[in-house]
Amino acid sequence: MASLRIPEKLGAILLPDCTLFPHGALPLHIFEPRYRQMLTDALEGDCMFCVGRLTGTELPDLAACTARVGTAGLIRASREQPDGRSELVLHGVCRVTFTDWLPGKPYPYACIAPISSPPVDETISASEAQRLREAVEATLLGFPDDVVNQIRDLLDRASDPAVMSDAISQQFVQDAELRQALLEETNVTQRIDTIIAHLRTLRSQEN
Repeated sequence: MASLRIPEKLGAILLPDCTLFPHGALPLHIFEPRYRQMLTDALEGDCMFCVGRLTGTELPDLAACTARVGTAGLIRASREQPDGRSELVLHGVCRVTFTDWLPGKPYPYACIAPISSPPVDETISASEAQRLREAVEATLLGFPDDVVNQIRDLLDRASDPAVMSDAISQQFVQDAELRQALLEETNVTQRIDTIIAHLRTLRSQEN
């Protein structure tokens, strides 16, 4: 995904309490006419659109009701129903800032700027990945074997700590505010610290 070109402008689906992380997957049911048009335009173009989190009631001034950071995603497995609705999976590609909301489309449409995380120092990359993995393994105690194997396979494939932190955030973090905070955090070590603290809280609640 690193070589995928991110357009300067993309449509955006705005959802309350919904966050998509890079490397994560989000199933979507597209039924509103404006988003059906957005999907059509995306499929005829770069096969991409963004997910933005509504922070309140949608307003004409989208900047006033949408989190500034969202995620650009790539359309996967889109299937249109006979009535025009569509089922699809959006694969998170990268964090983006919504820099300007633009007129002229029936759906939310924005100028975007990709956000990159500073690389983790090679001398601590492996230890950061291991630190996160140990926290996840501790959280998986008592889970069904098929779930444990699925998560371990995910961790094996996402050996980079930045990718791991996003994958675990997508799977384990349910709180909407925390998910958005993790999306907006560009420092990978800080992101891992926050995830580990959250996993410890989950384990304490179960005991």
